[in-house]
Amino acid sequence: MTADAKVPFAGLTPERILDAVESLGYRCDGRLLALNSYENRVWQVGLDEAAPLVVKFYRPGRWSDDQIAEEHAFCHEMVADELPVVAPVARDGRTLFEHDGYRFAAYPRQGGRAPEFADAATLEWMGRLMARIHQVGARGPFAARETLDVDRFGVASRDWLLANGVIPAELEPVWRGVADHALDEARRCWERAGSVGRLRLHGDCHAGNVLWTGDGPHFVDFDDARNGPAIQDLWMLLSGDAAEQRRQFGRVLEGYETFREFDDREWWLVEALRTLRLIHHSAWLARRWHDPAFPAAFPWFATKRYWEERILELREQIAAMQEHG
Repeated sequence: MTADAKVPFAGLTPERILDAVESLGYRCDGRLLALNSYENRVWQVGLDEAAPLVVKFYRPGRWSDDQIAEEHAFCHEMVADELPVVAPVARDGRTLFEHDGYRFAAYPRQGGRAPEFADAATLEWMGRLMARIHQVGARGPFAARETLDVDRFGVASRDWLLANGVIPAELEPVWRGVADHALDEARRCWERAGSVGRLRLHGDCHAGNVLWTGDGPHFVDFDDARNGPAIQDLWMLLSGDAAEQRRQFGRVLEGYETFREFDDREWWLVEALRTLRLIHHSAWLARRWHDPAFPAAFPWFATKRYWEERILELREQIAAMQEHG
């Protein structure tokens, strides 16, 4: 069995995982540990007389080889600038490999704990690190990977959900109306911000993608890297009510502007980006529902209550976008 779009990882047996790693010239010791990942499949693989590797098998059909190559090149560019980014290992000048129809990459194992984003010093440190990452990202855009905007992230997700009959019939008209209103408000946020710049981003900068050690933060998983505004890599560091987020953002900026100037107009985009992420997340779950891992992990998605909560959430986001500033 090989990779299949409908049951994407059905053939990814322990034997095939070990064979894939050994095809790179490593000798495995048989130890396998599944790591938390739904979009791809990620395993820690033990090696004879060497530190374990973390091996990521890419979901079929999501990214092209060129898009994955851009992600890997971005990671290595940051490592060359001495940034604490976990980049894929290279063998014979390559970082993307294929075995029995599965594309995969291997990474050195990086330990660490989750960061404490409520801590002021942590926020300033993260701000400094993100500014340095953005200095690299601003050198030139991705050519093959996506750009984050209302149409690609929001409208496309809305249209897919409606075209595929995912939303309960009795709730679809209400959800459609609220989603349309939310996307209109997101466009107004972009209009208020004006012509903000775009650069290469991590794209999914939340606590789960940061490992903290005694030396500070290390970034992992650039799978969602894309072009977009700098604020996309900053707003997910924030939590709490609007006043608390403003306070935390001030701390992030203290660190960020040590290395790079921040365009204050991008603050207008925070609630718009949050809205796009919410709509996109619903479409992501729906698109992946044929993968057996998703019904097991997200059983509440197939309920009427889920969509009722999303309607309420989008209404709250409409109010937040109208008030944000």
